[in-house]
Amino acid sequence: MGVQLTISVERFPIAGRFVISRGAKTEAVVVVARLADGDAVGHGECVPYARYGESVESVVDQLESVRDLLEAGADRNALAALLPPGAARNAADCALWDLEAKRTGVSAYRLAGLLRMEPLVTAYTISVGTPEEMREAAAKAAHRPLLKVKLAGDGDAERIAAVRAGAPGSALIVDANEAWREKNFVANSEACAKAGVRLIEQPLPADADEALARLPRPVPICADESAHDRIGLAALIGRYDAVNIKLDKTGGLTEALALAAEARRLGFSIMAGCMVGTSLAMAPALIVAQGAEFVDLDGPLLLTKDREPGLRYEGSLVYPPEPELWG
Repeated sequence: MGVQLTISVERFPIAGRFVISRGAKTEAVVVVARLADGDAVGHGECVPYARYGESVESVVDQLESVRDLLEAGADRNALAALLPPGAARNAADCALWDLEAKRTGVSAYRLAGLLRMEPLVTAYTISVGTPEEMREAAAKAAHRPLLKVKLAGDGDAERIAAVRAGAPGSALIVDANEAWREKNFVANSEACAKAGVRLIEQPLPADADEALARLPRPVPICADESAHDRIGLAALIGRYDAVNIKLDKTGGLTEALALAAEARRLGFSIMAGCMVGTSLAMAPALIVAQGAEFVDLDGPLLLTKDREPGLRYEGSLVYPPEPELWG
């Protein structure tokens, strides 16, 4: 019979709205690749992202384009030669990891070279809003040890101060999603430093981030939209202090692990991040997150209902996946 690929599009409502500088959404739309080989079944989930020119349709089309090769037994290395980094390759790559784990009975983390998996503290996202809205959201989440604050450019100093007032005991990281400009970078970054922010994620547009090499950085800067895979990583030295590794950008766990190793070699700190997806998308990312300085795998916490079985979250502590979910 051989390997059989099934592609599905699934929708999961978001609790409230997820708002960043580029807009808002009320549901997570994910694409799932399922690879079945007899009783062994592997799954991988991805989130198409318009910022990178992706849509649900384009991702499904990309997966269909490699159907014959996957069903003929193509491995992860062959897949990397067939599809570019991005969501489609992520779904297929993670399904291949899961399928190998199910075929061999060896956990995916062991296949990745780890001896064990530990529970990790994840950031919890505060969406962009008015300072008062963000203060209220932060106060409701003030019991969480790490908050990730979405920013939008103008007015961010007030937003940061409001979040700090709402959650005085939480560690803070911020994500501008490319919304800052060189003219307000210094004032905004100084406001972050005053509030004790530990990391600023992608403050400037990816195509204008060369300015970071000459601007003062009172808070470490993390690349997100500027860093996808290992290509071009060396060019970020001097601009960024950390790299946000997301499987939907790298094209799966295979490249994510290679990117993490290369980032370490070049002296970058690591954040393990995610799009808004379910536990199936977070599970392989937890392998990358082992040993990362920052973990941002809160996707399921932002949904009204996660898939089942899902990851176990206790507050902001996320536990390794059970094989029934992935790996």
